[in-house]
Amino acid sequence: MSAPQLVTDGVVSALGATREIDLLRDRLELWLTAVDAELREPLASAFAGQPKYFRPLTLFACRRALGEQEITQESVELALVIELIHNMSLVVDDVLDGSELRRGVPTLQAGFGRLHALMASGYLVADAFELVAGDPFATRHVAELLRRLAGAECLQWRLRRQPLGTEDWRRIAGEDTGSMFEICAVLGGRSQQLRPYGRLLGILYHGCDDVGDQRGLEALGGGGEEDIRDGILTLPAALAIRDPRVRELFLIDDDDSSRMRALGDAYREQLAGAESVLDGIAQEACAEAVRVAGDPAPLIALVHEVRRLSTR
Repeated sequence: MSAPQLVTDGVVSALGATREIDLLRDRLELWLTAVDAELREPLASAFAGQPKYFRPLTLFACRRALGEQEITQESVELALVIELIHNMSLVVDDVLDGSELRRGVPTLQAGFGRLHALMASGYLVADAFELVAGDPFATRHVAELLRRLAGAECLQWRLRRQPLGTEDWRRIAGEDTGSMFEICAVLGGRSQQLRPYGRLLGILYHGCDDVGDQRGLEALGGGGEEDIRDGILTLPAALAIRDPRVRELFLIDDDDSSRMRALGDAYREQLAGAESVLDGIAQEACAEAVRVAGDPAPLIALVHEVRRLSTR
């Protein structure tokens, strides 16, 4: 068994969700057997590697926090829907970034070409909506999620290379990643009760990804070098560009290797400050869990596991 698998299984076990994730994996395999033959291999490739499953884990934790102890087929189906949409967003990100690898395997674009990548992303959205067709509550919130993801991608791109601060970073993170976790919390709780908790958890995840990339860890989502090249406002970048010399480098639009190395060094100098910001967000998420959940323990445990991602 590979090390990434051990890390993931350890997280799942720590959160008491082994059976839920096993059922989700089985359901995903069953779904893959039924997809169109023209796209079966590309779609299987899109789900290859080792996913972290933090989005479905959020959905399952929110169900338990509000009183559901038994695993239902409904919760497994909703977790599958979230995985379909999440992987659609990864396929699109990889096309935009020109990424060659995702989770240690070739991206769908690299392995099958741009056409298959774009068509597979549409296929994933279509199947996600079909799975929630009989559930108006889920349909409405899946639609909300897709609209927000579309806006977040454009927002992040529009604000690249702008000398913004941590509050701006937080706003971007709240839509780019926070929206996904937010909707997981809404679907898991079948209400709006845990929506603020989900948003905070997503912002925390986004920030841990930013820091993890700069520490040279396996990327949870995007890539550190690509973010530097594209002028993306990561959490370390938002802290580093308070220095006028770093800000000047940040504003330049080129892929000069010496400039990128200098920015990377400046970002890494801010990692302690970034970790402090993340500690504060984690505390906010835990406080929100205590405030709204009948049983906050699953939600707090999830916060702790997400928080560890920046240093794994």
